[in-house]
Amino acid sequence: MGKSKTKNQKKSRATANHVAEEAYGSVPHSFVFHRGQIGKNVGQLVLDMRKVMEPYTAESLKMRKKNVLKDFVAIAGPLGVSHFMIFSKTPSSLNMRLARLPKGPMLHFRVLKYCLVKDVVSSLKKHRMHEQQFTHHPLLILNNFGSDGMHIKLMATMFQNMFPSINVHKVNLNNIKRCVLLNYNPTSAEIELRHYSLKVVPVGMSRGVKKLMQEKFPNMNKLDDISELLMKGANLSESEAEQDGEHNITELPQAYSGRGNMASQQSAVRLTEIGPRLTLQLMKIQEGMGEGNILYHAVISKTEEEIKEILDRKEAQLKEKVSRRKKQEQNVAEKKLKRDENKKRSIEGMKKLAEAEEDSEVEDPGTQHERAAAAESDDDAEYYRQAVGQEPDEDMFVTKKRKSTEKTHGLVKKRKMSPGKSPKADRNTQSPKRRGPERQQHKAGKGQKKFKDDKKPFGNKKTFGAKKSGDGKRFGGKKKFGGKRDKEKSFKPKGQKTKLGLKKKGAGAKQGFKQRKGKG
Repeated sequence: MGKSKTKNQKKSRATANHVAEEAYGSVPHSFVFHRGQIGKNVGQLVLDMRKVMEPYTAESLKMRKKNVLKDFVAIAGPLGVSHFMIFSKTPSSLNMRLARLPKGPMLHFRVLKYCLVKDVVSSLKKHRMHEQQFTHHPLLILNNFGSDGMHIKLMATMFQNMFPSINVHKVNLNNIKRCVLLNYNPTSAEIELRHYSLKVVPVGMSRGVKKLMQEKFPNMNKLDDISELLMKGANLSESEAEQDGEHNITELPQAYSGRGNMASQQSAVRLTEIGPRLTLQLMKIQEGMGEGNILYHAVISKTEEEIKEILDRKEAQLKEKVSRRKKQEQNVAEKKLKRDENKKRSIEGMKKLAEAEEDSEVEDPGTQHERAAAAESDDDAEYYRQAVGQEPDEDMFVTKKRKSTEKTHGLVKKRKMSPGKSPKADRNTQSPKRRGPERQQHKAGKGQKKFKDDKKPFGNKKTFGAKKSGDGKRFGGKKKFGGKRDKEKSFKPKGQKTKLGLKKKGAGAKQGFKQRKGKG
């Protein structure tokens, strides 16, 4: 028994959910938003109108400056939105547009006067507004919309389709907590919108009995008997006086929420305004989403010829738009083909470049022999220099000459000239570190080989500086290569390098002179 009950519960719950989804999808939904720059009061008016359209509207709809009307139309379809209410402001007026999705029409209204919810509530002595009132849609009441005119009928149809329809035989009276009143004034062509909270109270009993029914016990210290309270209703304030009459008393077909509201009993329907208030004037009706033909205009009237001319102009614009779109599509296709060709060409070039780099990275077997030959030529040149005491000829060892030129060029590039001095002065004014004994030993090692046991190297008759420079200024003046070595002298501190350089400079010059003299 329990299992079958559980199955029935699941089945009934699924059926109820399905019915609720179908009912929710069949009712109209709306977006209420603004376009362009608006003030603080108009922004609050947008929020108040969202409150009126609840619960079938987007309560917290957000937008950006970049959004256009097409963006809202694109998202309205998947969400089941059927109507737009758009507010915009100009320096001279406030406008409201009502649009039916997806193909229109669009009604343009001018907002002549408006009043916010907070202003309406603050003007009332007692107001009735709570969150439970907004769980169900309001009841729409249209007044004086039966006059002649296609624009009035279209306007009434638009307002009716914005709110869910009501089946009188199946409606639940407890779900009706609010009502929206739209009154049309034929003389001024103005539409007044009002929003009310609805309350039902029983009639046919004294005020004292109503107090007792509502569990509000009055002060009876001045009464002798309780019958006085029931018959006279003493000590009741004037604000609680009855304002009901034939205009608002009716017989309830169903039991309504509240004490004493029983079926087939007389009850009074009371309305309390909760705002906002709007006074509208219809300006024009346009086909589509604000881009079609104008069906009605309250100010401008045109003849048939002018209307025909406007239609022809719009057809020409549409044809031009189609041709432009085709041309743009062709240009896009051509650019895409060119881009693909350039991409293929660049990929082929990158492949060729990668193959060339791979081939260059493979080592050539002949390069090792060439390096060995170059090393042997360097050794031969050094051996010739040590044995003969002279520099080899240029044609004898080509590799040595090439390397020496490369080193020379490298030194010239790295050398920096002192500003405001000639190359000779810059050459003669070297730092003490370069003229020290360590630098001399390093340079001496390049030109000739050193031996142990104080033996003189080959070629002591000539100096390297004497051969390269005839006057002996460049190399002979600074350092000597074939003279006697100061074997016993120890290195001095860095501060005395300048003196040591001066002494060696004079001695080197004298020694070079003696060698040249002996040769002659």
